[in-house]
Amino acid sequence: MQKLSLPLQPIIMHSFQEFSIKNSLQNAISDLGFETPTPIQIKAYPKILSGKNVVGIAQTGTGKTLAYMLPILQDLNYSKSYKPRVIIIVPTRELVVQVVEQIESFTSYMTLRILGIYGGVNIKTQQAALTQGTDIVVGTPGRLYDLAANRSLLLQDARKLVIDEVDVMLDLGFRFQLNNIFELLPERRQNIMFSATMTEEVHKLILDNFIDPQNITISVSGTPLETISQSSYAVPNFYTKVNLLTELLKEDHTYKKVVIFIDSKKKADRLFESIESDFWNELGIIHSNKSQNNRLSTIERFNDGHTRILIATDVIARGLDLDNISHVINFDTPKFAENYIHRIGRTGRAQKNGKSILLFTEDEKEWKEQIEDLMGQKIPLLKLPSTVRISTQLTLDEQPRIIEKNPQKINKLPKGDSFHEKKDKNKKHYNLGGGQKIKIKKAKKYKKPITRGSKGKK
Repeated sequence: MQKLSLPLQPIIMHSFQEFSIKNSLQNAISDLGFETPTPIQIKAYPKILSGKNVVGIAQTGTGKTLAYMLPILQDLNYSKSYKPRVIIIVPTRELVVQVVEQIESFTSYMTLRILGIYGGVNIKTQQAALTQGTDIVVGTPGRLYDLAANRSLLLQDARKLVIDEVDVMLDLGFRFQLNNIFELLPERRQNIMFSATMTEEVHKLILDNFIDPQNITISVSGTPLETISQSSYAVPNFYTKVNLLTELLKEDHTYKKVVIFIDSKKKADRLFESIESDFWNELGIIHSNKSQNNRLSTIERFNDGHTRILIATDVIARGLDLDNISHVINFDTPKFAENYIHRIGRTGRAQKNGKSILLFTEDEKEWKEQIEDLMGQKIPLLKLPSTVRISTQLTLDEQPRIIEKNPQKINKLPKGDSFHEKKDKNKKHYNLGGGQKIKIKKAKKYKKPITRGSKGKK
């Protein structure tokens, strides 16, 4: 009797207990309260553990750090060598600090040395720390390259390279540093890369540096998390947006923990100044012009609940672990639709419900429609509350441009008069330098002109 071959069913893991990991890792995960692995963690674990190159595309907030660290730590044993064996590159200083803290929590029962390095601090301190020996280095590309180039960071023993938030890194212009770091690393290594989007630049980076990578994709980049309720307001200008925002934020029992995204440092500062008087004791701001200590303390106060409202630019906030966000407010509409997905992904995490609000002007309406096309759904439009004052004040960008007609009159020569004779005074005088002009007598036919040295001769 012939046996029927049944199709293989996908393995569904309901607990970290089902992973084949050592007790030290299992105990750390239990201490952290992690019970059910996320889809990216389930898919990434066997592929990374196999030693193959891996490319993961997943939204922010899907557990990417544990997804790549779990198999790396499972394979990483104690060593006395002072040279690092794992290099992790992230785009911002805040992410370095965050990833180091997360790895330290994963390795609480292991004897491993983790070091974070980034710019904006004394490089000699980091050079001294490297001489003490380290197993895992987490750093920004610029400072990593500087330390590797002056041979403070020795990469001969590095066998695993992780590049996280690579799309942000390329947006920030770190392609040059990444390529140089690749040149300094051993050829025989495992490359692991995670990105929220697959752009042309990301694709080229993979083709140039990854051999036969295993691809992992978790959710389409245009699919918002199901736990997020979306809405929008049509608002005429910047300062009317400020008035609406002020009205909304006054309801502190509803807007318990809010991240306000805005696309530039200049606009972020203007918004902060506009609402500071109303919310001075519960308001924070982060962007790349703020000092490192200021940014870290602002994030810490926000996560601890000492501040309720955080104004942030896109690049700084990408990948940051901001907890229990009740609302994400898009003060402006992103020009690139996928950035909207990243922004609202700050809320509705860990199976909790979240809300996002989009403010858009008539000029931003086209970008809103592109977002809706990407998601395949409309963002519900709410009516502007009657209590919101419509402002007539316009920013410089919003003011109409006055185009002058014929701003500079040009006296055109009549047709045929393009060339003209010099005036007599210009014919007779020549500038010989030193502010002196001499008069040259007209030469006779076939004779040399009278020169300066012979002008007294007759």
